Amino acid sequence: MTPFAAPRWLRGAHAQTVWAPLVRRQAAPPRLRERFELPDGDFVDVDWTDDDITRPLVVVLHGLAGSGDSAYVVGIQHALRAVGIGSAVMHFRGVGGEPNRLARGYHSGDTGDLRAFMQAVRARFPGRRTGITGYSLGGNVTLKWLGEEGRGAPVDAACAVSVPFELAPCATRLDQGFSRIYRNRLRDELVRNLLHKEQVLRAAGNRGEADRIRALGDLSTIESFWQFDDRVIAPLHGFRDAADYYAQCSARRYMRDIARPTLVLHALDDPFMTPAVVPARGEVSTDVELCASAHGGHVGFVHGLPWQPRYWLEETIPAFFCTAFAMSASGPGASGAR
Repeated sequence: MTPFAAPRWLRGAHAQTVWAPLVRRQAAPPRLRERFELPDGDFVDVDWTDDDITRPLVVVLHGLAGSGDSAYVVGIQHALRAVGIGSAVMHFRGVGGEPNRLARGYHSGDTGDLRAFMQAVRARFPGRRTGITGYSLGGNVTLKWLGEEGRGAPVDAACAVSVPFELAPCATRLDQGFSRIYRNRLRDELVRNLLHKEQVLRAAGNRGEADRIRALGDLSTIESFWQFDDRVIAPLHGFRDAADYYAQCSARRYMRDIARPTLVLHALDDPFMTPAVVPARGEVSTDVELCASAHGGHVGFVHGLPWQPRYWLEETIPAFFCTAFAMSASGPGASGAR
């Protein structure tokens, strides 16, 4: 895999990171929403691009505070569709427009819901060629799940982008410099959504779950992700504290056990982390291809011209899955989404 080469007009890590969210406007492809019920009585929402079961399928996982409407999700669904691959965005709990039924939400190591959904996909479509691609937090979940499943993973291939391989140093990195802008935006949205969910749960008569959120205390005093994960993620999801959560859920420790062809795309200038979190070759299985580019930012990888930008992820990921699924990558749009 040839690493991404950033253009001179958009070489900076922050410019790469914010370009698409600020500039790109693209309507989502036609999608059908399914409410997937979980074993504990909660649910996740899934957005399918089509119901043609003769096509291969790629499940897409968004990042922290992302959704099916995020620019990178809409873009990859279009790009996959252009080469004859269907896709399904599995939103994490509480994402997709409606709060979930429980106080708990989702986190970087939350593989249980993905496991339930992928098992259902395999049972629903036996023999269908299936892949998964995850971005940022969703990439960490993807790699952790693949490592946990090993040779039993019910997918043919996988891809992960801009993964926070080690959660503790990534949380610390977001407390530094300009990266605090990303931290503050994500933190504020997470807190706002949690407080809104408490109101919805209480109005619905679910006082027990609403009280679990209220018991977290005054969330307006939270500044860092270390504090958020210590005061919110850990108590709601059964971890001792933030350090315990980070230690158990960082994808890096699971990558030796991945047993499916897996492409990992990463930029060494990612402002959400440092190059030190990237695993060495000896830390990952031989089924993992780690392509680390010098530039690209966080889920950026924009090239082309300012008036005609191209999105390298939407060229590279469909081509990878076409190869994994033994398909031709010569369909419309295969040369690069715009």
